[in-house]
Amino acid sequence: MFTTPDGVFRVLSETGLEDWQALARSALWSELRDEGRVVATEPAQSGALPGLLAGTPAGVLRHERVPFISFPYEWPFAMLKDAALLQLDLCRRALREDLALKDASPYNVQWRGTRPVFIDVGSFERLRPAEPWAGYRQFCMLFLYPLMLQAYKDLPYHAALRGSLDGIAPHDARAILAGERFRKGVMANVLLHARLESRHGAAEGRAVKQEMKRAGFGKELLAANFGKLEKLVGALEWKAGETAWTGYGEDNTYDDAAAGLKAEFVREAAARRRSALTWDVGCNDGRYARIAAASADLVVAFDADHATVDALYRQLRAEGREDILPLVMSVTDPSPDLGWRGRERASLERRGKPDLTLCLAVVHHVCIGGNVPVGEFLDWLCSLDTAFVIEFPDRSDPMVQRLLGGKRDGSNPDYEHATFERVLAERFTVERSAPVSETRTLYEARPRA
Repeated sequence: MFTTPDGVFRVLSETGLEDWQALARSALWSELRDEGRVVATEPAQSGALPGLLAGTPAGVLRHERVPFISFPYEWPFAMLKDAALLQLDLCRRALREDLALKDASPYNVQWRGTRPVFIDVGSFERLRPAEPWAGYRQFCMLFLYPLMLQAYKDLPYHAALRGSLDGIAPHDARAILAGERFRKGVMANVLLHARLESRHGAAEGRAVKQEMKRAGFGKELLAANFGKLEKLVGALEWKAGETAWTGYGEDNTYDDAAAGLKAEFVREAAARRRSALTWDVGCNDGRYARIAAASADLVVAFDADHATVDALYRQLRAEGREDILPLVMSVTDPSPDLGWRGRERASLERRGKPDLTLCLAVVHHVCIGGNVPVGEFLDWLCSLDTAFVIEFPDRSDPMVQRLLGGKRDGSNPDYEHATFERVLAERFTVERSAPVSETRTLYEARPRA
């Protein structure tokens, strides 16, 4: 894969080209393209990649750019589940055209808002008769086990997926889910899977493939297995409990008048510029992301609270929104560069800096809850070279008092209104400010020229 100013390109081997040609002339490709379930793709000339290739490839494909890349360790439960169902739907439908998908990775799925799009066209291959699904283990480790952990044990999977790009190994899933052996799918896909894997090595796996060929393992069994997995994944649900922020939209410190002033301030700031990309840091229920979306191509709305983001994703999905991408992420612990040489999965900031950033009801959580000095937080905004709207609750604000309540007297001495205004003015051009309550003030600022 190569990314240039002219697009995203995939270089094909002879076998890869033949697989692509089989896919391109199938009815499936036309269906998926029309449904928007696969990334738009067209043949390209190798000359589009000057100096990047050692030789002449068998073929080159040009892919449509995805507005913003995200990763499964940033997705809420319902989002990962929808990506899993897309993967299984493609596998099942490919069988009808004598095609298969050799991979089953959520990294092959990206999003247009809340619509999943499959981007790894190179994963399609011509069906190999009498062979089991090559992607089953990967599907379990990166899709099924994380979903089961969240649904059956209420254990967040984000740290596990961020800690290992390969996902959760069968023996690790067994250690966690052994007590859930009678829950749907655990016995066959976790316990038996782990047991077989511990007993049989690669040589045994090759022998199993040969035995399947002799026994006549065919498309019907594959289709049945995909159907069972679809039914299993479709039945998995996470019943999120009440968290610190799931009720924030209804139970906060604003009256209707103050909430209206805040909404209008954000609307005016967003309308001042057309943004290709807006960030809503600490998005809560997505109220202000929706306002900003009216003046942006895409809003990436992220919050550290999984339940809040999961609820937001479900709401946006029901609305059919493609202009807001909700992610689970903390600004004090953002996704880092990961993978080989730190280049496989880019950090948040390397995926595209915003034109406008909303920091509403978040600075006190970062500076007091996360012990980040006020100047450091503003330096981070400065590094983004972004215009922004920031809300500052002073030390007497009820939410600030709640955060300070668990600390010693005199903690976070730099968190003062006067200090904040001084540091803000030193680093940015402050366009305007407005109080929205007795304890909170909004500021619109931009980088100095």
